[in-house]
Amino acid sequence: MSRLLRNAIQTPDGTILESRHRHDYKEYEDANGWVYMVDGGLDYVRRTTNKNAPAKDLTLTEDDPHFFLRDYVTWGTYGKQQDQPKFYITIADMSDGHLQAVLDTQKNMYPQVRDLMKAELEYRADG
Repeated sequence: MSRLLRNAIQTPDGTILESRHRHDYKEYEDANGWVYMVDGGLDYVRRTTNKNAPAKDLTLTEDDPHFFLRDYVTWGTYGKQQDQPKFYITIADMSDGHLQAVLDTQKNMYPQVRDLMKAELEYRADG
C-alpha cells in the first residue's frame, strides 16, 4: 500500500478538511446540515461523510505524480526567524534553502514527506 501524503476531503459547500497528523480530528457542519469528519493524518484514513451528499476525496499518496504532489502537500512553518504564527506552505513554494534546512534539522518527520522534499530538490535540479 502506498504511503499517504495528504488526508483531506472537500465538503459539498467547498470547505476543505485536512488531517495533518495522527489523531488530528477535524469536524465540520456543512451548509447542508450534515457533519463531515476526517482523522488520521498520514498514518491512517478515518472519515465520516454522507452518501446522499458525498464529500470529494482529496487524498494523495506517493503514487501520485510529483508535479501534482508538490502543489498540494504542505509543511507547517513559523517563518525564517520563527517569529510568525504557524502557517502552511506547499512544497512547491518552499525555497531550496528552506527544503534543505528542514531535511537537515527535522528528524521526526514522516518519511514519505522527507522523500517528497528530496524528490523536489532533484526535480528542481533536473528542471
